[in-house]
Amino acid sequence: MQRCEDNYFVTFSSYLTLLDFHEEQAKSSKWIRCPVNSLGVKSLDENSPLYGSTGAFAQGTTTNAVEDTAKNLGLAIQVEGDLYPVRITAYKSLLDRAKIGGTALPKLSRPILASTLNACLGLYNSEALVLVRNEKVSAVHSGDEVDYSILPMDELIKTLKNKLDERFPGNEFDKGYADHAMSSASWKMPNQKNDLIGAYTKMIASLGQTKFADKIVPGIRFMTSDTGISSAKVSALLLGGQHPIHIGGCVAVDHRHGKKVEDFEKALDQLFAQFGKSIAQLQKLLSIQLDYPVNAMTRVCKKLSMPKKAAAEAIAMFKMTCGPNATAHDVFMAMQEIPYNLKIDNTPESKMLTIEENMARALTLNWKEFDLATEVSY
Repeated sequence: MQRCEDNYFVTFSSYLTLLDFHEEQAKSSKWIRCPVNSLGVKSLDENSPLYGSTGAFAQGTTTNAVEDTAKNLGLAIQVEGDLYPVRITAYKSLLDRAKIGGTALPKLSRPILASTLNACLGLYNSEALVLVRNEKVSAVHSGDEVDYSILPMDELIKTLKNKLDERFPGNEFDKGYADHAMSSASWKMPNQKNDLIGAYTKMIASLGQTKFADKIVPGIRFMTSDTGISSAKVSALLLGGQHPIHIGGCVAVDHRHGKKVEDFEKALDQLFAQFGKSIAQLQKLLSIQLDYPVNAMTRVCKKLSMPKKAAAEAIAMFKMTCGPNATAHDVFMAMQEIPYNLKIDNTPESKMLTIEENMARALTLNWKEFDLATEVSY
């Protein structure tokens, strides 16, 4: 799998390899400001004259980048005299610049879609901010910093690591991931276990869950995207089990309103307090008794749009094991089988991260609304 391909991804086992990747990526990426009405979209499917003509593209564009685009989005775009293949990650932001949308557009032939986009882009003289990365246009943001602000990933990562070393000494890098849409990394904080989750582990140990209490350690996950799908954010995790348990967002800074890396650094000062808030929400679930826990789990999974097959398997397992005095905490922990099942099925990491984030919303739900006698099918 080459880096120019739309389905490219990479994982990291150390902080240094994560940082090296993003520093190199930052150096090789280009951010181009230009008028929206100067952009010109062309068809790049297998029937396009451009398909076999890499010489028509910007210097350094390979045959593999052209052929991969033809298999995916099937569009190219002219930016200040240079023609680039368009990555699927740029599709939504390109539609935003053209101020069009709808489910019919992807069904159009590539020449008609290109013509439609050109007709609409030509109406606007506002500024676009184009990201060119790994031979393709990866995003076509608004050029107004109120709408989009560049927060370099490598600088965010270094800022976070410095803050972790300052506030959570002894932190350990867990793992990292990057694709063309987003990047993530997680850290463990074993030295702060007592400070961050001590009361919670004592409570679950008193309920007989000593093995789980002994294994888990607090952690955080960092996520960001410069293609428009995510703010720069840090979330609370429990690590040490069969799969990370996402327990809520702690810090988030949007790529908007002229935000800078310094704003992310200031937000990180709230990390300790926000982590404690997430743990308090999790701990509160221990006191919520459910009369119909299986029904509640099914309704919550539907509410959170959990993947049907993986959720059904987790619900079936919980149905066989749940006791008469189940709590909302029991259900939330049973739901952790969902990402585990998805991992076994080789679900893409980017999708897993989104699902885990959605599942953390269960901590803030009114569980009594879902604890109903009437059964519900998934």
